[in-house]
Amino acid sequence: MPERDSQLFSRIYQVVRKVPRGTVANYGQIALIVGVGCDARMVGFAMASTPKGQDIPWQRIVNRQGKISLPGKGGEIQRMRLEAEGITFDARGRIDMKRFGWQGPGQTDEKQTQVEQPPLF
Repeated sequence: MPERDSQLFSRIYQVVRKVPRGTVANYGQIALIVGVGCDARMVGFAMASTPKGQDIPWQRIVNRQGKISLPGKGGEIQRMRLEAEGITFDARGRIDMKRFGWQGPGQTDEKQTQVEQPPLF
């Protein structure tokens, strides 16, 4: 892989690591956050090249329609991982992006915070 792509993939992976459990982002959204030199296709290439054994939650990246783009076994694995995080799909295989969509790096993980915080009284 050329050095330029390696550096870009590293930036993509940094952003993807920020997507909280129980939420998803789309390829274009990640590209916008990464910035110059990145587009949705490059994010797709990076997700396809995710190094094994690293803490990159690749399953949380879907297409802008809220659907899994991977065909076959890979798509089945992605769906199972997302469902394990509490993400649901409609009858057409879409995720409700208003409900599960990540709002970007400034979003706090409210779902987990609400579950994990003990009662005040």
